[in-house]
Amino acid sequence: MATRIVDRIAYEVRPPVGGAGDALLMIHGLGGTSNTWSPVLAALKQFGVILPDLPGSGRSSSVQGALSISSLVDAVLRVLQASGVTRAHVAGHSMGAIVALHLAVRDPKRIKSLALFGPLAAPPDSAREPLRARAQKARSEGASGMQAIADQLLGATVASRTREQKPLALAFVRESIMRQCPDGYARSCEALAQAQAADLSALKVPSLLVTGDEDPIAPPQAVRMLAEKLAAGGTRIQTEILRGCGHWPTVEMPEACIDLARRFYAQRFTQ
Repeated sequence: MATRIVDRIAYEVRPPVGGAGDALLMIHGLGGTSNTWSPVLAALKQFGVILPDLPGSGRSSSVQGALSISSLVDAVLRVLQASGVTRAHVAGHSMGAIVALHLAVRDPKRIKSLALFGPLAAPPDSAREPLRARAQKARSEGASGMQAIADQLLGATVASRTREQKPLALAFVRESIMRQCPDGYARSCEALAQAQAADLSALKVPSLLVTGDEDPIAPPQAVRMLAEKLAAGGTRIQTEILRGCGHWPTVEMPEACIDLARRFYAQRFTQ
């Protein structure tokens, strides 16, 4: 992996094994970094992988002004342009799935497929004020606030099996959230709190949707509704519900995600 910087956005690139292959842009979610995808990268050796830390997150935490889904789309487009990529497969987790959907609607000719984990089109209205409150806690309490947020989210967003039997996955999620820059995390929370769903009516991109049966942020019924909206536009959809999994499928159940990714990308995408 090589790290590059464009407009204060840090991203990693890995060429495909053998030197030739499609590009795959992988977009993490709130509280995540490019390392959200580390557990599944072994299944993706045929791709030239591009792994940004979104503005406000990880190594790209130094930002000025408010963030929005639109500005995050702008950021990943700059990463693609800096990488010389004109078309790519795109994977997204959680808020990264929202960014991926907006990217696909804004620039559909650039997108070959979507693989969305813990996906949602936008947060429900009931989640918006808690996100703003979380932003305030991170901003006012700093590192101690981030620790409290991480511990609260561990109890709420990972599956019971993960908490009981997978201490390394639990530690991964806790560290990912706890080590975020408080101000960058707050700006990301605010961006998510104001996010609106993209117009998916005309989108025609082969898509894989994966969620856990214990995911409270992207619950199975909501993901099935998202799949129906995508299918209405003519999109070819594959929806998978992982048993005993919460909101972090690539970390909680990497083997299952690897299997799904291999089967999904074994298809021929001609769009």
